[in-house]
Amino acid sequence: MLAKYAITGLAASALLASVAFAQTPNTATGDQPSNQATTSTTAPSSFKGTWRASKMAGLNVYNDSNESIGSINDMLMDKSGSIKAVVIGVGGFLGVGEHLVAVPFEKVKFVSEPVASASASNTGAKQPGGAGSPTTTGAATGSTSTAKSNPWYPDHAVYSATKDELKAMPEFKYSTE
Repeated sequence: MLAKYAITGLAASALLASVAFAQTPNTATGDQPSNQATTSTTAPSSFKGTWRASKMAGLNVYNDSNESIGSINDMLMDKSGSIKAVVIGVGGFLGVGEHLVAVPFEKVKFVSEPVASASASNTGAKQPGGAGSPTTTGAATGSTSTAKSNPWYPDHAVYSATKDELKAMPEFKYSTE
């Protein structure tokens, strides 16, 4: 019985090896596999400073006062590929009850540095009755962070409006035509 399993295993591995060997490109005859990545004329370094569109959806949007007002749901572009509008989702919970607003792309500013938090303003406060040396009164986050920004997408977006002003704007609806 054990010999039967051993012979079956050898036969199966021989069949799998022959299939894998048959798929190996034959470079001895000069045939080159058609790999577009190697024939591409643009080097990866030529895209330095560009952002990935797939990472822009879900990006947090803040106003000038560093208050969160929503997130980017979509970006609308024309047929030539230039972005015309940014669709911002305001309110709601996990997409339910969210108010979509389309704003002109030129009005949205993208920022690579993290948002300065309110707790960073507590740094440098003097301890009451202390020797006068500055100490922090809580965890300092925000500008003291040494996190490196991602070169493929910004940290957040800024739009000059409040959450209530965005909710008062006409709702954006995707066309079905």
